[in-house]
Amino acid sequence: MSEQIHDIMGNQELAPTAPVRPEAPTFAALGARPETVEALAASGITRAFAIQEYALPIAMRGSDLIGQAPTGTGKTLGFGVPLLERVFAPGEGSDGVPQALVVVPTRELGIQVAKDLAAAGSTRGVRVLPIYGGVAYEPQIETLRKGVEILVGTPGRLLDLAKQKHLRLDRVHALVLDEADRMLDLGFLDDVEKILAMLPEDRQTMLFSATMPDPIVALSRRFLRHPVTIHAGHTAETGPSPQTQQLAYRTHSMNKIEIVARILQAEGRGLTMIFTRTKRAADRVAEDLDFRGFAVAAVHGDLGQGARERALRAFRAGKIDTLVATDVAARGIDVSGVTHVINYDCPEDQDTYTHRIGRTGRAGDVVAGEATAVIPAEGATESAATTSTEGEASSKPRRRRRRRGGSSGAGTPAEATAD
Repeated sequence: MSEQIHDIMGNQELAPTAPVRPEAPTFAALGARPETVEALAASGITRAFAIQEYALPIAMRGSDLIGQAPTGTGKTLGFGVPLLERVFAPGEGSDGVPQALVVVPTRELGIQVAKDLAAAGSTRGVRVLPIYGGVAYEPQIETLRKGVEILVGTPGRLLDLAKQKHLRLDRVHALVLDEADRMLDLGFLDDVEKILAMLPEDRQTMLFSATMPDPIVALSRRFLRHPVTIHAGHTAETGPSPQTQQLAYRTHSMNKIEIVARILQAEGRGLTMIFTRTKRAADRVAEDLDFRGFAVAAVHGDLGQGARERALRAFRAGKIDTLVATDVAARGIDVSGVTHVINYDCPEDQDTYTHRIGRTGRAGDVVAGEATAVIPAEGATESAATTSTEGEASSKPRRRRRRRGGSSGAGTPAEATAD
């Protein structure tokens, strides 16, 4: 493994022990091999979440699968454990040609998924390689030459390496499309179809995502053979986690940063993610909060890959406790301890809202999360987030506790709901 790849994959760790149903089955009872059970137990994971409980028996017998569950409920192990069951490790006869492929929409998600799979396969020495753009080709090519069992990649870099004859996909017998709604959206369909054409027809295909609108499900069925569809506690009406309290503030647009600053002074606040619509807004909000003394960084598409990874590492480690991001970071970034998500700019659709606030109240988080939308008073109906937050408001709205610091009267809390 190259030095660059080793640096990225060095800290292989799964999510910490999470509150699960006491009667939930163990991974051993679901049929996972002893080596995988041992690796999971080393990270404090012994019992399955709902999506894992339903998916594992179906996926491990080789059936095609569509898995849908709320963001942050363990989808990665829902497909990761079956993948590990299907691949041969180096000591079991692997010749280093990729046997399984996970296609993801973003670099950050690819790195997270690769780390989780590598950790779960560590006792067998299963080699997992994340492939994505924005970095040099050579370290990835070097690792491919040494041999890997599972690839996790974004479509563009996968196609580039395949065209350059550095990547063989003719022995892949298990394919996963993670965040399938985005992967199979019209903008990604051409690349997905090109990748599918490189794979053997006799393969298992699994699609996992938090949101899968009916048209996308119909499209995805073109690529699957008699798929089994699994819904784990997810419907269009109950997308956000029930552990997440949703709130909205109406205020003048010039006071939005003051509202955010007051929320960041909440007693007991942990890690916080703030979402903006544009890269310029993300930089501006981060600069304003930094000027006010908060430990903050921005993550968006204009940053180089190295800068984005450094910011995410600092956020995970707690060196900074506030991350301002565009939606490039909204999907698949599993960071434990996020207590607050703030929609500084409301998203344009409900699915994006669901993915944003899915950063808190995740599987593995002991405390409940809080999602706040800061809505300009003159545009209170500007987005799906307003409908999602206020349209399902409790008949007994709770008032927010006073925050430490900040000026009074900057904004008024809208109704709260536990969804």
